[in-house]
Amino acid sequence: MDLTGRQLIGASRSQEGGEVFTAVNPTAGEVLAPEFRDATRSEIDAAMQLASDAHPAFEMEGRERRAALLEGVAAAIEALGEPLLRRASDETALPLARLEGERGRTCGQLRLFAGVVREGNYLDLRIDHAERDRKPIPKPDLRSMQRAVGPVVVFGASNFPLAFSVAGGDTASALAAGCPIVVKAHPNHPGTSEMIGRVLGGVVGELGLPEGVFSMVHGRGNRVGEALVAHAETRAVGFTGSFGGGRALFDIAAARPVPIPVFAEMGSTNPIFLFSHALSESGTEIATGLAASVTLGVGQFCTNPGLVIAPKGAPTNAFVEALAGSLEQVAEGTMLHAGIRQGFDRRMAEVTSIDGVELVFAGRPRVGACAVQAALLATDAKVFLQHATMHDEVFGPSTLVVRCDGIAEMRAVAAHLPGQLTATVHAAPDDGADLDAIMPIIEQRAGRVLFGGFPTGVEVCHAM
Repeated sequence: MDLTGRQLIGASRSQEGGEVFTAVNPTAGEVLAPEFRDATRSEIDAAMQLASDAHPAFEMEGRERRAALLEGVAAAIEALGEPLLRRASDETALPLARLEGERGRTCGQLRLFAGVVREGNYLDLRIDHAERDRKPIPKPDLRSMQRAVGPVVVFGASNFPLAFSVAGGDTASALAAGCPIVVKAHPNHPGTSEMIGRVLGGVVGELGLPEGVFSMVHGRGNRVGEALVAHAETRAVGFTGSFGGGRALFDIAAARPVPIPVFAEMGSTNPIFLFSHALSESGTEIATGLAASVTLGVGQFCTNPGLVIAPKGAPTNAFVEALAGSLEQVAEGTMLHAGIRQGFDRRMAEVTSIDGVELVFAGRPRVGACAVQAALLATDAKVFLQHATMHDEVFGPSTLVVRCDGIAEMRAVAAHLPGQLTATVHAAPDDGADLDAIMPIIEQRAGRVLFGGFPTGVEVCHAM
């Protein structure tokens, strides 16, 4: 497929903008053709108006037609073959094997939602029949069901160029519900986005669906995304990314004359809670598994564990030593783009500048603009509780061990954490009393709680 760098406005192609950018190979630093342009206001208006016009007809197309769309997109992505994976690898430095697995997950998500559409339970149909003879007041016939809200703006994520991007989970769920979408492609993998966007739009056309069911626009800075969220025709937003980015979009959506929902997956430290008997029995094994989880994908998964809460004592000290040794064995990695690498360095500097934070391991010297090595930090609960900046995510291959004076401080640390995607517990049977004392707090902070294991990796299934 020859890339054009154009906006995909329904069935049309457009390139009005004057602000030019390109993708850059994060490993070699080379510029990747073609040039892309920020969408103009008129291009944004055109995409949103097409989506608004398409909404009534698309919702009424019927569930089988929407299921066919999702399955058709999955097949079209698979048909792109290795060129898609190579372009994605060139733009992100992600290895081909990882991208092959991500492509499988992407297509699995689309097919899963096709099954959900056919099943129909998501409609939450409710029928209350009339009781005309009821006294003293007759009961009317009442019926309710879920309806598609209308055009959804989907933001592509940097760290999953396939599974959380143009045809990712947000797109699949919106199309399944009958909502047209306008995708804001991620500027660091625009070529990958164009390849998927063009085949997605092609399936829309082949099925004879309204052209406004899918559009995609580009933008390097914040202007395009902000305009999409503020647009009068937008009815909802799907976002995966940083807390700062997601919160900015939420604030725009809330400030509209008619506020709209923002469904956002934002930053998370994904804390690991370790208990004394588990550490004594399995500390080395936990350290080995944790090192692999911290560095998976060069620490750029939404669920990488960036925080470890453990009781003070010899078992934790031995665990920290084993964790440092395991991290030292991990090869240097390349981050997705220079901005993420710079953000990692900035957050590491903020945390390590705090008195009472020890840099236990910082790896070997790094080579290349996006190259990075794993890091391990440690502190105690009192320091952690005094510095809110330590409670936030450091996006990259690092983790912070917080040593606590018993279960009371572990509870205090847990209570100070913001909302989390995941929390993980490693406890032995003899840790039962301490586990019972902290679980009510953990359950209020995390969307997913794991017992044993590590949080990286998401299963594509109904329960998740």
